[in-house]
Amino acid sequence: MAKRLATEYVNAKLQLKHEEMSRFIELMEDGQLRLQVLVLDNGNQELLLRDTAGREEVRLTFERQKDYYVCELSCRIEEPRLANALRKAVSAFRGNAIVNRIYSHYTMIYHYRNGKVQKIVESSSSGERVVFEHKDTQLQLERVFRSRLIEREIGLVQGAVNELLDLRNQTTDRAEIATIDLKLTELTRKLFVLEA
Repeated sequence: MAKRLATEYVNAKLQLKHEEMSRFIELMEDGQLRLQVLVLDNGNQELLLRDTAGREEVRLTFERQKDYYVCELSCRIEEPRLANALRKAVSAFRGNAIVNRIYSHYTMIYHYRNGKVQKIVESSSSGERVVFEHKDTQLQLERVFRSRLIEREIGLVQGAVNELLDLRNQTTDRAEIATIDLKLTELTRKLFVLEA
């Protein structure tokens, strides 16, 4: 199995409510990291995470924005515990990020949205290939259902148009023909909208 050389967080963004900050700190402590929390004058918080050997550190600055603490982060990490702790944080606190897991001959690129992996791409010297892509099957089923409803409605409108055309061909009264033409005009507009 290939050994990971480093993990890069590209434009990672976490948005935590005030109450979630303590859970975030607990999660980092559970990752067996050294943690230092600094509260700044403007209400912002800065967390300094270090691996237990003290070889590597990551500085997370959470800016106070109304009821949230927002952290935007781009960094490269070689220490597995630090990388794992940040991965858990992105997942647990519904973060957005692009995470590059770098190996000797290839890079796995993870796209996170709302804490869930949406796409995984393998990038190597021979090119890129999609390894995984999240598909929202519920949304796809809803689209199919709506399209079938529209098809059914189009069929009903076309049937009504055919009946009115037959009625128009049989009628000689000009007033009745004018009324039928108005109904045909309305149905034609409706058909145009449905088919669009």
